[in-house]
Amino acid sequence: MKIGASTLAGIDRTLAETLEFIENLGLDYAELVHQFPTETIDVDILESYNLKYSIHSPFMDVNIAALQDKSRLNSINQIKDSIDLANKINAEAVVIHPGLAPFLANKYFLDKVYETANSSIKELGEYGRDLGVLATIENMPTFDGMLYKNLEDLNELLTSLDMSMTLDIGHANHAGYSPEAMYFDSIKHIHAHDNFGDDDAHLALGEGSIDLKCIIGILEEKHYNGIYIIEVNDYDSIKKSYEYIKKNF
Repeated sequence: MKIGASTLAGIDRTLAETLEFIENLGLDYAELVHQFPTETIDVDILESYNLKYSIHSPFMDVNIAALQDKSRLNSINQIKDSIDLANKINAEAVVIHPGLAPFLANKYFLDKVYETANSSIKELGEYGRDLGVLATIENMPTFDGMLYKNLEDLNELLTSLDMSMTLDIGHANHAGYSPEAMYFDSIKHIHAHDNFGDDDAHLALGEGSIDLKCIIGILEEKHYNGIYIIEVNDYDSIKKSYEYIKKNF
């Protein structure tokens, strides 16, 4: 198994501190959260660690489904910056959120929001493909305004575009999916965290109610060859999650 951790757990610390923590745990991969406070990443720092990387493109103040052209184009350009960085450091994948439908757009223009999101996703997929970068789209939790909470719809879109999915196991559980229903061939990247189904809590693995042995067992049986990124809230939860994986898999 390829196992890594997201730098989200160290969002209140320096990137160097978090990468050192991840490396010292014995993990091989780190997922760089490419937005404030690490909007600018020094490649020299990355090269000082024996880690391989994936990148989570910006999702704060970013919406590729925005109906306002200037907002959408700015969001796309920010994500293209992440794809450029991935190309520069030979990152294994870039994770992209599919966008949001704010209140009025959700009420009156939801079809147009999805049309806009799909166009943006296609553009970013093609941009990544031209650079040899795997651009993946992440399924969302069940919160108002989130797009692509439905795994079947996301898989259908990505299959039609010859693109890949980041399966966020916690988000899928929050949306009511059983472990058996979470698997799709389009999955090339994983976000792993736990919850009780009532919130997107990003708990350490084994601290919630998700049948992780089942879903990870299915992924391994299907010869999933991507990275499992532990995406939790703090350093201690990374450590607990890694211990859970070593114990159970």
